[in-house]
Amino acid sequence: DEFTPAAKAYLLETGGLLNVPQANQLKNPDSRFILDPSSGHRLLLEYADSYQGICTGDFPRFGRSFWEIAPITEDWKFQQTTVSETCPIGGISNVFFWQDGDGEFREYLTDRLGENGHGAWVRGLEAWGHRGICISQTGALNASLYLGEAFDNNAAVIIPKHEAHRAAIWAFCSSSEYSFEVRKVDQALKVTNITLLKVPFDLAKWQKTASDRYPAGLQANERFRLTDWIFSGSPVKTDQPLHAAMAILAAYRWPRQEGGSFLDYPSVSGDGLESHHDEDGIVCLASIQGEAPAADRLRALLADAYGAEWSATKQAELLAQVGYAGKSLEDWLRDGFFEQHCNLFHNRPFVWHIWDGQRDGFHALVNYHKLAAPNGDGRRTLEKLTYGYLGDWITRQRADQSNGVEGADARVAAAVHLQSELKKIIEGEPPYDIFIRWKPLHEQPIGWEPDINDGVRLNIRPFMTAKALNGRGKGASILRILPKGIKWDKDRGKEPHRAKEDFPWFWSWDGQTQDFKGGREFDGNRWNDLHYSIQAKKEARERQRETQSRQVTKK
Repeated sequence: DEFTPAAKAYLLETGGLLNVPQANQLKNPDSRFILDPSSGHRLLLEYADSYQGICTGDFPRFGRSFWEIAPITEDWKFQQTTVSETCPIGGISNVFFWQDGDGEFREYLTDRLGENGHGAWVRGLEAWGHRGICISQTGALNASLYLGEAFDNNAAVIIPKHEAHRAAIWAFCSSSEYSFEVRKVDQALKVTNITLLKVPFDLAKWQKTASDRYPAGLQANERFRLTDWIFSGSPVKTDQPLHAAMAILAAYRWPRQEGGSFLDYPSVSGDGLESHHDEDGIVCLASIQGEAPAADRLRALLADAYGAEWSATKQAELLAQVGYAGKSLEDWLRDGFFEQHCNLFHNRPFVWHIWDGQRDGFHALVNYHKLAAPNGDGRRTLEKLTYGYLGDWITRQRADQSNGVEGADARVAAAVHLQSELKKIIEGEPPYDIFIRWKPLHEQPIGWEPDINDGVRLNIRPFMTAKALNGRGKGASILRILPKGIKWDKDRGKEPHRAKEDFPWFWSWDGQTQDFKGGREFDGNRWNDLHYSIQAKKEARERQRETQSRQVTKK
């Protein structure tokens, strides 16, 4: 290792000398001292511009994975980020609560930076709508194609000055040679977006490379990950067809299916699978309320998707792909689907597997977007699950219990307990409540009244808290497994000043005491794991109404 003190000492004694003309150093970008001789080629900055992305300052508040929001409303902007390794398509899973630049994010920046401080964090808008290359500014400077949407401050975007040069610039930036050249100029942990352009670029060489490598151009094919905005929604155009099909059965639609479009990727029309959508987003594994079992419905959907290709062999092939070789769709839906779904969708699941803790008990795959629907529809969906589907299941098991059917006693007990837990979530007393740290106390949800904009992490908490009867380990929750890594302790960063009456948790809260009045001094720590009683929330709403009434009277 040439960078250890012992190695340096050895090289100083035994290494050769390198004669570097001083005049040549003045020709380097920013006159930086570079030992390797210059190639003599023009710099990349003569062919492209580079931009820094937006700094959100509070991603848990303003950032989401796109599948947490459905449909994607005009308040949200698709936001690209960096990739873990260089690839043509990647880093396209996020959305940003942009509100056309004039909403809550702007208010947050004003509180934090002052009215004129937005420019320090809101950057790169000039690149929006243009094709280019997205570069990580740290590590190996991994690259992906930039699709013209917003991008975050982990990335810099390179926009060619002429579209005809884009393929050549991509060929260069996606090569190991590019990172090597940048690191010759700057060895800092994070390089600036301008430094990314201060490297020699042999246009003719990379045009030839691009022509050989991409004879049909840079347009990628239509086979994408389910976690890409640009996925078309077709199960036959992804490497996860079973997961795509289950999402469709639960009535989920990808952005392009909802009318969204991207550069080179227009919206898509119906695929003939709409008839398989479950209207209320509740898909039970058993036949309940006249609906066929989930596995039968999933087979019918896949048969329509694959057409003449569908067969028992194709089904076996798809099950083998998800690690269920030799098993059935019923097995996968009951035991494997939800854990894989959580892993696939970054532990922000949008199809929730709710069960009573019994393998032969009540199981329902529920579309989270239906549970979090506005105007009370989400609450009504949960009530339908609790009193409708689960209620029918309990009635059936009690009939079996009366008839002496083996196992009915355990199924009745487990299902009744699940129903009681769901009722507690509907009512919303701690610890079955929802808490949103950026909302004042008078806007905190009372009972099950989630706001889908608040994201899965916060809205799923009551379901992770509720326990199945005698549940242990992975089966402790009324969710089939617990999504990994979801925590509600404290987010990074500090909050701008907030009024104590509206945000008591930012005032010297110690992470333990549920003190409605809060501490004595503002500290801005971003605590999330708080529980306020329904009574405290009602009192806060009444104070707010009184305050608003006085203000109206004064006017």
